[in-house]
Amino acid sequence: MTAVTDLLAGWMPGQRWFGGKGRDWAEVSDEGFFLDQSDPVLSVHRVQITYTDGATETYLVPLSWRESPAEELAGAFIGAVTGSNGTENYAYDAMRDREATVPWLTHLVAASTVGPMRFHPAGVAHIPEGLPGDIISTEQSNTSLVYGESAILKLFRRLEPGLNPDVEIHDALRRAENPHIAGLLGHIEIDGAPGEEPATVAMLQTFVPNASDGWRLATSSVRDLYAEADLHADEVGGDFAGESERLGEATASVHADLARVLPTEPADRDWYRTLAEQMTQRLDAALAVVPDLAEHADALRTLYTAVAGTEEPVTRQRVHGDLHLGQVLRTTSGWIVLDFEGEPARPLAARRELDTPLRDVAGMLRSFDYAARHMLVEQPDDPQRAYRAQEWAERNRAAFCAGYSAAGGVPLAADSALLRAFEADKAVYECVYEARNRPHWLMIPLSSLSRLTSGD
Repeated sequence: MTAVTDLLAGWMPGQRWFGGKGRDWAEVSDEGFFLDQSDPVLSVHRVQITYTDGATETYLVPLSWRESPAEELAGAFIGAVTGSNGTENYAYDAMRDREATVPWLTHLVAASTVGPMRFHPAGVAHIPEGLPGDIISTEQSNTSLVYGESAILKLFRRLEPGLNPDVEIHDALRRAENPHIAGLLGHIEIDGAPGEEPATVAMLQTFVPNASDGWRLATSSVRDLYAEADLHADEVGGDFAGESERLGEATASVHADLARVLPTEPADRDWYRTLAEQMTQRLDAALAVVPDLAEHADALRTLYTAVAGTEEPVTRQRVHGDLHLGQVLRTTSGWIVLDFEGEPARPLAARRELDTPLRDVAGMLRSFDYAARHMLVEQPDDPQRAYRAQEWAERNRAAFCAGYSAAGGVPLAADSALLRAFEADKAVYECVYEARNRPHWLMIPLSSLSRLTSGD
């Protein structure tokens, strides 16, 4: 193991974007090249980790190098490496070193090829060359830089062969002139092993300033409702139903354009059976983690069995794959949908498969439930709050569905076994997540499963 590999192996497990936390490593290697050799020097490393179970993952890590310590970058310091001439070289997380963020856009404007990395400008709008980027500290699986108020670069940390669906779908919706996305300005890819497709490294989009994310707006509405003990959800000044309806319309617009410009196909019986089997397998795995799911297990299996035999017609198409209130922004002109890469933990090939728009609808309906009930965690035994949370959730779920249907989305039947099953499957996933990360939040998906399995 080289000195740089050794540094990265010690630093990566502590990063939010690293997905292998808690897994035992068998081997690690890195392959790097220089993207810019000015001051600071910028190198890019592909770090391949082999775990003891035989699985491998490859991560992208840009480093900036300085000849002396930079006190202002103490929080980004990774370590020092002694060069062949005996001098110390100081390595920093290049995404947190503003001076080292300039070359990404310089190369994108020039459509450069640097070593195995190729830069592809979309050629549709101005790219702010020469500006440094400021990191967004709240992200988890990826890392993003904002350049001024005009562009945002998302670096995909975990590399897989193939075009990332975030790039592919944004490009398709740009061609369709859909108004509910932030425009794609370009993307970057890196060559893989012989015979492999290039992996997507990053994408550049138009930055949307002065926008509010859907989760923040929705939860603010819930707080307003809780503060007005004598008013119903439709009487509170912060009523969110109008926004929920417009969000439903925006979601339907995105789905319609994806079906128009990307492939579609009718679902066959094998698809329904496979879907039901996958849901059942996820339930079985979740039961081992969340014993409280046991009381719902039989009803969930019955619900999933109904999916295998349903006659609901489905036209499979490209979808968002991980839609919730945190993935949408409200601007002065309407809703913008973000992050079309799907669930980052799933293999890229699976995220690019055709699916039903009902999966996205179910994800958003689950998000309304979370927004309504998140404050119940503080007062779980308050029946008045529980009633108001249910009232808010029902009102906004109904408004979203009404907007979606009115804008020409796939029909949303009230008795849809598919939609109910997708919601339940998502709630089972949430139970596992909460049990592992926020046990005091487990009550939220469990209460939803009570509703979903009772047929209410």
